[in-house]
Formats: sequence, structure tokens, C-alpha cells
Amino acid sequence: MKIYIVDSYDKISEKAALIVASRIIANPKSVLGLATGSTPIGMYERLIDMYKRNVIDFSQVTTFNLDEYYKLPKENEGSYHYYMMQRFFNHINISKENIHIPNGMADDVEKECREYEKKIEKAGGIDIQILGIGTNGHIGFNEPAENLNTTTSLINLTGNTIEDNSRFFEKREDMPTKAISMGIASIMKAKRVVLLASGENKARAIRDMTNGYINTNHPASILQAHRNCILIIDKDAAKLIE
Repeated sequence: MKIYIVDSYDKISEKAALIVASRIIANPKSVLGLATGSTPIGMYERLIDMYKRNVIDFSQVTTFNLDEYYKLPKENEGSYHYYMMQRFFNHINISKENIHIPNGMADDVEKECREYEKKIEKAGGIDIQILGIGTNGHIGFNEPAENLNTTTSLINLTGNTIEDNSRFFEKREDMPTKAISMGIASIMKAKRVVLLASGENKARAIRDMTNGYINTNHPASILQAHRNCILIIDKDAAKLIE
């Protein structure tokens, strides 16, 4: 695992965008695994700017999102489909048929999960997987547990995650309690993983992620075993690393 400690959130966003852009320039048909939440927003803004300046071209890029809330319509402003369209996809020249986000409204959720895995496999796997990290150490929506899901699955969200993410909804009770998420094995199969974290509230999660022990009660710790994982964090998020 390579750890880059930078001065600010802007530097996190800049470095992450440069890693993604370099991959697209080297391989215009790159397959990207994408994350949502507040942390990747700056990276998406920089990638949009690079596209507008003709530095990169997304026309042949394929994307797979980590997760989506269960039984939340994609038109809902809290859905990750809405987030991705508004924050990123509507501003670049990616082909809509190359965008993949789990269908949270699927009637047969097990079938949806199986087919999502098959789509990733058919695309040749993920070249770069962008991750954030929850304050409880989750990646995607793989929550702390005795046993972790290996492949894309329906996840019961913990109270911690519901509390953290409820700020994105008008009322706390509007926050879904379940989500479809790529599993740990799905994430670990990515050729490169880039995890971003900013702020003192992520310091404990980063400490437990990098402490040399793999623990299912801290799902992000599995990334210590990934062959090509890059951690980009600011000084506040890094303050508890020994």
C-alpha cells in the first residue's frame, strides 16, 4: 500500500484526478469503478475540467458504481444515480450505455446482483477503483461484520452509516436502511484501488485500516492485502497513523 499525505482536500482531488486521467490517456477504453459521497466531488470536478480542455476523452470509457440505495428511485435526489448524473456524467462525453449503476428498484435483487458481477467480468474487470471510507471503516457499503459479502449483494446498513449519510436527505427517516453494494472480492479484483479520505473524522478509520491487521469489523483493512492500493489523505485524516 502506498500512502500519500497531502496538505488539503484540493490536493487529494488533484492527485486522484491525475491518476484517473493518466489511465484514460494510456487506455481510452479504461474501466473505472466509481464512488459517491462528498469526498470524490473535487476529483470529479477536475476530471470535468480536463475533459472541457480536451485533455481526456470519455467516449470509450466504461464505469461501474460501487453501490446504490435499495428501493430509492433513481430520480430521487438522494440516489447515487442522481448524484452521478448531476455531479459527473452529464458534464462529460461518456456513452450512456457504458454507465453501470446497480438498479436499486430491481424486483429480483439477487438476479440484479448476479448480473452486475457478470457485467464487470464481461468488461474485463475494473482498471481503477475509486473508494471513500466510512467512519466505521466500510468501503462501498460493506459494513463491519463477522462475515463480509464477497460479491455484489444487498446490504443492511448500520446505524452508524445511516446517521452519517442522513445529512444527504431532508429528513433522517428518508434515509434508506439497505443498499446494493459491490462485495469485498469485487473490489479486491480491481487492478488498482485508490482510496481518498479527508478530515479528522476519518482519522480513526484510516488508523485502523493501515495498522497491519486485517479485521472484518474494519472492512477497509482488507486493502492492506491488495497488490496495488494507493491511499491519498490529508494531514487531518492521517493524524493517528503510527
